[in-house]
Amino acid sequence: MKNQNSNHTPVYFQDATTLAKMIRDREVSPVEIMKVHLERIEGLNPEINAIVTVADSALAYAKLAEDAVMRGDELGPLHGVPFTVKDSIDTADVLTQRGSPIFKGRLPDTDATSVLRMKQAGGILLAKTNLPEFSYWIESDNLLSGRSNNPWDLTRTPGGSSGGESAAIAAGMSPIGLGTDLAISVRGPAAQTGIVSLKATHGRVPMTGIWPRVPRRFWHVGPMARSIRDLELAFKILSGPDGFDAFATSTVQFDAGAGKSAGRQLRVGWMVGPGFGPVDPEVARTVESAAKALKELGLTVEQVRIPALERDFALDVFNKLHVMEMKEAFREATVGRSEDELYKMAKTMLSLPDTSMGDFIYAEQAAERLRDGFAQYFQQYDVLLTHVLPIPAHKHGVEEFIIDGQQVDATYLQGATVPLNVTGLPGIAMRFGTSKEGLPIAVQVVGSWLAESTILHVASLLESVSEVRDLHPNI
Repeated sequence: MKNQNSNHTPVYFQDATTLAKMIRDREVSPVEIMKVHLERIEGLNPEINAIVTVADSALAYAKLAEDAVMRGDELGPLHGVPFTVKDSIDTADVLTQRGSPIFKGRLPDTDATSVLRMKQAGGILLAKTNLPEFSYWIESDNLLSGRSNNPWDLTRTPGGSSGGESAAIAAGMSPIGLGTDLAISVRGPAAQTGIVSLKATHGRVPMTGIWPRVPRRFWHVGPMARSIRDLELAFKILSGPDGFDAFATSTVQFDAGAGKSAGRQLRVGWMVGPGFGPVDPEVARTVESAAKALKELGLTVEQVRIPALERDFALDVFNKLHVMEMKEAFREATVGRSEDELYKMAKTMLSLPDTSMGDFIYAEQAAERLRDGFAQYFQQYDVLLTHVLPIPAHKHGVEEFIIDGQQVDATYLQGATVPLNVTGLPGIAMRFGTSKEGLPIAVQVVGSWLAESTILHVASLLESVSEVRDLHPNI
């Protein structure tokens, strides 16, 4: 096969769609692509620590994929393309250790539904990526595989809980992968490393084969990649019922979005608060710039407020609803195990007091008010544009921040993302700016339930007019 690249972007920084086309056109072989990524991992991972396990079978499957191309077989949309997977997602015959010594050496017999679907589309599992202990925190650090670093600045976090995945893609060690999202965990890491990610409507993508399964009403699995078209492709591959996850009932063929053929101008509201907590002015300006760009493209755009978010702070609602369920999952996992095997977040979670019944009921009512508030909003607008994080990627280990003059703890970084988990709304994280320190700043494109086509379309418009030039870290 010819080994050439017409646009001069290195193979390891190509998006998955381009790699699949290059393979189909026989410009480059799956084996060559796999070797490039394995070499990239070997060279960069010691510093970044995004990859925790390389799949032993990756090259062998790449050779099989190459043979299929040469035979002229019918090829799937990701044929021969490597992909990575967060280490809380089961992978058959490849370690899935969940960021904890408690699960060291755990080797699943079967793939999670999401992994299986990526393979059925022709993708080849390359590696597993790092995460916080039990997939629970905004930094990817644990006792088993250590701390992941941000490729843009190794002294900063790539986020959590899908931080290893975001770092791997940003650094060119993987073109596309799978993460999970309880409150922030595919969107925050994407924002911190300058890639893109999709948290689809709750239930669109089955959670089968992913731990912990509770509180599953808030958990999502979603694609992380380099381009909006990759998210769209992955969403088509991943979504739809699997007969095991009772939340996954909507077929991918149904989409409530306006998309490209709405026959009218799309209506976009933008906001950075109130209702999300404090936001750094630099981040707020990036959201406003994205709103202005959409207006210049002909969309109807205006600044908005959502009263429901101001009445019920979604982060407080989420904390009251999920603590007891997460504690129970942690207790089950740690029965009979030494406290020395637990890292700080598991210890912290297990030490928290249970939510009182009165607070729990109030939080359930507040969650319903939030859903109703968004339902009213989406009667008037097609999209909500906001920030993902209130600040760019922060230094490792920071637990308190001064944001726009207000002191907050680290949980407040989830202020604009957790409302989508409480309500189940879909959202995309994508870069649209750069901080004064040269770090990515992202915006969040939010749609109504089951309206993924709308946010994918609007995100693609933003992608087409983005003035960001330094798309990849200089590593």
